[in-house]
Amino acid sequence: MTTCLLYRATPRSCRPRYYRVEIAYNLFDEISVLREWGVSGSKGATRIDIFANLRHASEAADRLRNSALKRGYFRVALA
Repeated sequence: MTTCLLYRATPRSCRPRYYRVEIAYNLFDEISVLREWGVSGSKGATRIDIFANLRHASEAADRLRNSALKRGYFRVALA
């Protein structure tokens, strides 16, 4: 459904980090919020949270995105 991709600049010796939040339906017609984070170019970690309706999933995704923005990530425009 919708995806938000964020990056964070790091010191020159480290690779940049990414944080992705996605809202989507899963195979059982539930709304899922998928989070993925890690160092660019590597596999990273994931977490999936399931919600009863789109409103709760959207509010959770907004909170996660805003939290990442406060930690120094910036939004990347997707084509």
